[in-house]
Amino acid sequence: MDKFIIHGGKRLTGTVTIGGSKNAALALMPATLLASGKYQFDNVPELRDIITMGKLLEMMGAEVEKNGHTLTLNTFRVNKFEAPYDQVKKMRASIYVLGPLIARYGYAKVSLPGGCAWGPRPVNLHIEGMKKLGAKIEIDRGYIIARAKRLRAAKIVFDVSSVGATGNIIMAAVLAKGTTVIENAAIEPEMTALSEFLIKMGAHIDGIGTRRLEIEGVDALHPVNERMIPDRIEAGTFLAAAALTAGTVKLENCNSRHLTIVISKFEEAGASIQIGDGWIKIKSQKTIKPVDVTTAVYPGFPTDMQAQWMSLMTIAKGSSVITDSIYYDRFKHVPELLRLGADIELNKNVAVIKGVKKLRGAKVMSTDLRASASLVLAGLAAEGKTEVLRVYHLDRGYEHLEKKLHLLGAKIRRISGKEY
Repeated sequence: MDKFIIHGGKRLTGTVTIGGSKNAALALMPATLLASGKYQFDNVPELRDIITMGKLLEMMGAEVEKNGHTLTLNTFRVNKFEAPYDQVKKMRASIYVLGPLIARYGYAKVSLPGGCAWGPRPVNLHIEGMKKLGAKIEIDRGYIIARAKRLRAAKIVFDVSSVGATGNIIMAAVLAKGTTVIENAAIEPEMTALSEFLIKMGAHIDGIGTRRLEIEGVDALHPVNERMIPDRIEAGTFLAAAALTAGTVKLENCNSRHLTIVISKFEEAGASIQIGDGWIKIKSQKTIKPVDVTTAVYPGFPTDMQAQWMSLMTIAKGSSVITDSIYYDRFKHVPELLRLGADIELNKNVAVIKGVKKLRGAKVMSTDLRASASLVLAGLAAEGKTEVLRVYHLDRGYEHLEKKLHLLGAKIRRISGKEY
């Protein structure tokens, strides 16, 4: 398994290009199952999760071709409607094929999902939503088996806002008979991107960007091309890297409107931020002010930035409190940050961080995607050498992270090793 070796204390400066959104791509790729034909996506990141989704679609009969950041999909020969365990266990987003398969082909057999090893992610919201649209569903030996002659419109009210369930129900409803209403829909930028893509395909969706969606089903859709939106979490991670190293970094190919609350928190922490058309520039100070955050659904502070923010707060001048209201057990990075000298007290989903003067390099282990990022960030600020093991987690969501950091002045390298 690969690991990173980081020699901390280097100030980051320069310009970095933010890649396309992984989470948007993972929603739009299965949407191609809704209409047979050829699609071209631009600004697609080169990530392990994208490869996994591509292989899943190939198993169903799609043709998938990746050329740099351009992805071509042809769903004309799709003839298998199963997402097997061996593929789905690698990535929870695989469940996105459920809605398109039922809506387009009337049958789906999808393994219960895998992915990051934390958090109660509400798969039941997907299942109950499909049932309301008229699908007959059974769970058999770890598989969701769904059947429907044609889905019919329904009113669906989510108890909690769920990006995955919102996306799945939208994709199912665009071909359902009648007008479906979704209340408490997720309004994350990735869901807006999905809805806009489906409209280009011929879908009728009203209320995009609001909690209430009205989807008038159509008889058929058609293939189109699309460009992926920028990855807001990668952008937030690089803002944190700059802040942790008292750096000055310009982020290109990003959308500041997707990061409003994140940017405001960095400003509260003492950073100076400039915003332009498609770029953000952060100039950070050596003294970091402590700032509390509570994660929330969009447009609140994203849970996917919680771990990175914690790394920043470990060297703030004072105490801060981080509360994760989305996933109560998303704190596997805490014991590893402690190994680097952080002072953190964890009580259920609340972490109290007392800033220390400096972190010290140590050997630490990644446990999930964003936890991995937080350890790399902490290593950039730590004194001495930090080894981050199991960086394959990072490869699921960050494209060439070590190369981008190196270009900004970080002393970081990837090496292959046998350690776990």
